[in-house]
Amino acid sequence: MIDSLLTPPDPALVARDVRRALDEDVGAGDVTADLLPADAHASARLLTRDAAVLCGRDWAQACFLHFDPQARIRWQAREGERVAAGSVLCQIEGTARALVSAERTALNFLQTLSATATTTAAFVDAVRGTHARILDTRKTIPGLRLAQKYAVRAGGGHNHRIGLFDAVLIKENHIAAAGSISAAIARARALHPGLLVETEVENFPELREALAAGADRIMLDEFELQELGRAVAETAGRVPLEVSGSVSLERVRAIAETGVDFISIGALTKHVRAIDLSMRIDIADRPA
Repeated sequence: MIDSLLTPPDPALVARDVRRALDEDVGAGDVTADLLPADAHASARLLTRDAAVLCGRDWAQACFLHFDPQARIRWQAREGERVAAGSVLCQIEGTARALVSAERTALNFLQTLSATATTTAAFVDAVRGTHARILDTRKTIPGLRLAQKYAVRAGGGHNHRIGLFDAVLIKENHIAAAGSISAAIARARALHPGLLVETEVENFPELREALAAGADRIMLDEFELQELGRAVAETAGRVPLEVSGSVSLERVRAIAETGVDFISIGALTKHVRAIDLSMRIDIADRPA
């Protein structure tokens, strides 16, 4: 995945995320940065100690520009590009105070979003050659859902529903409350005729009921591998099938090879390990 194929994030989303993060970190002001001369200039390099898929450039850049709108930022890697451990990601020139005040928040965005993109890319690589698509879930960091879902796309994955408002996903508790899968689907169609209606099933009688009721997509929850193959055969392409639950990197290829259409993985956004990044600053005299 490279930036020419990746739709840029909404600038309003980036601005909102950055404003909230800087309010949290800087508050009334960076009292340690006050130790630096106001007119001191500096240059800096952002480096990665891990191999990664770079993601979050817009968020990081907005952090630096918030403190110094004249800062010059030159990226050495594209959004969604795979970078080797030890790579310089970007070079920055601006006021010293701006660089040190923005550093932590900028790195927080980069390390988290790059982690999501990197994890996603590993799963996408694992199923390459099959027709299964890797999906995210709603198991995101509160307040960073849209950013993390963007990072999933940067890693080559696809987004499931964004929230509770843009698709109907009928799960065990909904079925119990409605009385049956058929009743839940019928109610969903009546209330939200324009939305995708997906239902979770836990066994083959429920699968058959969902097919008969006209679900748009069926989620196979905790099915064994041999059961997945049987479900694909029984469905015969009438409805897309999604796998959820107990999906690991070691197991995902075997799941994809059963012929399912989608594999949703909470670990893309929930179990990410931050990419190890650092920033190195060189203070320079203010140019004449």
